[in-house]
Amino acid sequence: MVPESVPVWAVGLSVVLTVLAAWLFSELARWLLRDRARLSRSAGIVISMLGTAAGLLLTGSLWPELPLWHLLTIAIVLGLSVAGIAGYAAIAAHFQRPQRATLAELVVAGESALVEFKSTARVNLHTGKRDDRMELVVAKTICAFLNADGGSLVIGVDDFGRPLGLAADFATLKAPDADRFELWLRDHLTTSLGQNAAAMVEVDFGTLLGAEPEADGGVLVCRLSCRPSPRAVYLRPGRNAAPELWVRTGNSTRQLGVDEATEYAMHRWPLNIGSTIAAQLRAAVRFSEDR
Repeated sequence: MVPESVPVWAVGLSVVLTVLAAWLFSELARWLLRDRARLSRSAGIVISMLGTAAGLLLTGSLWPELPLWHLLTIAIVLGLSVAGIAGYAAIAAHFQRPQRATLAELVVAGESALVEFKSTARVNLHTGKRDDRMELVVAKTICAFLNADGGSLVIGVDDFGRPLGLAADFATLKAPDADRFELWLRDHLTTSLGQNAAAMVEVDFGTLLGAEPEADGGVLVCRLSCRPSPRAVYLRPGRNAAPELWVRTGNSTRQLGVDEATEYAMHRWPLNIGSTIAAQLRAAVRFSEDR
């Protein structure tokens, strides 16, 4: 029963404010969980309202005389609302893992903001020889994915989606196999982008049916899957060269100038603590490794 000292309009206002706060928390959670877990607006509002009710019950049982608008009451209510959303996010992120597209599905869909094809990683098909520029293109593409929303680089497929295989690249290795190729890729990315950035790249192999299938029934290709980085990743194109910032724009990879790179980094990875934590959470929640 509501005490007579509390005006009726205050009760109505508290209900409106509760629903509004619940909606705001719901939208925040939906934004953090996009592409990672499904959270409907109604579910977010209900969870926030339950957290609010739990906070009021807890406050009333521990401090019966504490006013409704006391800072401690508000802090407990908001804290339990956030805890409810965070708990749901953790559960949803675990059980609602997105289905990862297969190599065949990626190739059929074609290049996009999240998918890029490269015929080779080391060999220039025009000269038939190893070319450092081809290797640098791979590092640039990975750098751009890391600095944007992540993505997949498929090596061994031309721009038209035709599987070419990895035979040309394998021929440049001492041991022409997938293990040696992956080892070279990781060393190359570590040298070009840094160890932390290279650790965010997953390498796997698969077969695709090509015009001239190999004996095993398909053409072997390589996929590099990138998560969005929680901090800026810079490419080091050479020992004495200045670091470069590459980003993914649509289905293209482009380098930002000094002024553009500074502005991009400031907006995407703010320096204040709250925004930095939010960037870390977005990177972890949106595109975590599919394991």
